Amino acid sequence: MTLAPFACDPAFSRGRRFAEIPAPTRTDYQRDRDRIVHSSAFRRLVYKTQVFLNHEGDLFRTRLTHSLEVAQLGRSVARTLGLNEDLVEAIALAHDLGHTPFGHAGQDALNDCMAEHGGFEHNLQSLRVVDELEERYPDFNGLNLTFETREGILKHCSASNALALEASEPGGVAQRFLPPATPDAVRLQPSLEAQLCNLADEISYNAHDIDDGVRSGLITLEQLREVELFESFRMQAMVKHPQLGDDSQGRRLLYDTIRRMLSAQVYDVIEATRNALSKATPGDADEARRAGPLLCFSANMRNQSSMLKRFLYQNLYRHPQVVQTTDQAKQVVRDLFEFFMHHPRSLQAGFSARAQALQAADTTGRARVVADYIAGMTDRFAMHQHRHLTGKVLSETQN
Repeated sequence: MTLAPFACDPAFSRGRRFAEIPAPTRTDYQRDRDRIVHSSAFRRLVYKTQVFLNHEGDLFRTRLTHSLEVAQLGRSVARTLGLNEDLVEAIALAHDLGHTPFGHAGQDALNDCMAEHGGFEHNLQSLRVVDELEERYPDFNGLNLTFETREGILKHCSASNALALEASEPGGVAQRFLPPATPDAVRLQPSLEAQLCNLADEISYNAHDIDDGVRSGLITLEQLREVELFESFRMQAMVKHPQLGDDSQGRRLLYDTIRRMLSAQVYDVIEATRNALSKATPGDADEARRAGPLLCFSANMRNQSSMLKRFLYQNLYRHPQVVQTTDQAKQVVRDLFEFFMHHPRSLQAGFSARAQALQAADTTGRARVVADYIAGMTDRFAMHQHRHLTGKVLSETQN
């Protein structure tokens, strides 16, 4: 792998929180990727919602398939730009490890439950998974990943949580979320590999949510003609393959349009980023962090992508059928949280032991243990636990 000067080189990694002997046949970033793939949290992603609940159809995306698509897109761009593909892949595969069951509905519900106890942020939870919650090694909690992978996982972080992280890890992964020390100080960015994963995430979910939305019948090809980014490539597909105008060819037309749209966005990112890099001329990865956001769309593509996101929000994510299902899912999370707060001994063994080790008056500590447990659940395990523990049957969440 030939790296550009501004790429993250594992030979110059800021290292792991606990020192380890290097692997003889793998770089540190390859080792991170392998640890993520073999983690329990990664396996659970296959039964966690992307948009549609896991039981609603076998062909809809899950958090696992989404993460794989982000990794594929990210590696393709990284190779062209000379960035570190292994680091991009590690970040992409880990970026959703902290997501709750039931997608954003579950996250919102758990955040509401945790309002008096520091809230819940899925990016911070992903970091908690790899830093604390995975139990695979005798000498430390978590996966002991490199700074660069952990930095990329923490995509967003509130000021209060950033302060808490900074207190335990001065100058660490949360530093860039704190106010600059002086008014003229440069606000740090994550590595270019982390910036790339953020864009690959956006490109991926926009494309596959179109696919899943049409497959579900909640949005149609006719509706999508309102979206400039989609319609321009639909027309290209029709000109190249007129037979796709036949009603029986709808799936092929959709796939060919999405394929063209994805390619155009990838090429746009590559060209726009090359232009930004040529102006900033970072000499190494740290200079790239100080140069401001460099991985980017062109202004026109950014505008078109934003229009697509607004369309999906209005027509898919807020579709009455999706809202009805996610409202029921939120109720499952709220009921589970309330039950476990009052019955911490009902938590699985490791979590129960953590809760019982706390002082009785430490409700915030207990709430965090409960949140860790619920966040790690798959959709179907959460529904099973809800039926078993509360006796309630919510029709929209039954298999």
